[in-house]
Parts: sequence; C-alpha cells; structure tokens
Amino acid sequence: MMKKTFVAALIAASLGSVALPAAAEVFIRIAPPPPRVERVPPPRHGFVWVPGHWDWNGRRHVWVHGTWLRERHGYRYVEPAWVERDGRWQMERGRWERHDRDHDGVPDRRDHDRDGDGVDNRHDRRPDNPNRY
Repeated sequence: MMKKTFVAALIAASLGSVALPAAAEVFIRIAPPPPRVERVPPPRHGFVWVPGHWDWNGRRHVWVHGTWLRERHGYRYVEPAWVERDGRWQMERGRWERHDRDHDGVPDRRDHDRDGDGVDNRHDRRPDNPNRY
C-alpha cells in the first residue's frame, strides 16, 4: 500500500510541475465588455502609454489598468486586443514590432537604401542591386 501511495505522489508531483507557456492561446465564448474610459496622462519622454484592456483570468474578464512601457527604438508597440474567430474570442497579447510602415519586410531604419549602394531607394533605378551601373 505504501509503495502505491508513493508512486501516485510521484506521478502527481510530476504532473503538477508541467507549465503552460505564457503565450498559450486561450479561446473563450464570452465577449469582453466595452473598454473603460481612462484618463490618458501627459506624454513622458522615452515611454509609450499602453491603455487599459480587458484580460481573462480563467473564469471572467478583469480590467488591467493602462501603464507606461519604456520605448524601444526602431519598434512600435501593438496594443493587446480581443479578436473574434468563429464565435470564440482570443486575446492577442501586446507586443513590440519593428517599424515597417510600407510593409515590404524591410525595417524603416534601413528602408531608405536597401542595397547599401549609397543611393536612396526613391532615386535608385535598381534599389535591390548593389551595382549602380
């Protein structure tokens, strides 16, 4: 009897140590309430304001107040958002993305001269070829 209890305890302990990744996808059938109105504070140099949003705690929606995040140069912050898919709701977490205003796959900081030939892409007849002539 003691051996069975010990084995059961080991199995339970090993199952209890399994952790889900922080970004595990969660789909729920309950739509989030409308966003709350929050006072947006004045801008702070070097920081980005992230407005409050509804999160899911496993049983219900809970409000997460807005906060400041330290700015990341060359990136833009995409706010958390709820997206409906086939009658179910999924939370897309906030994240940092590289600036790419024209969506060509090249970050904006390097977009002005993709081939590195010293000629701005707007004036380069062949912007992806490092040979000028």
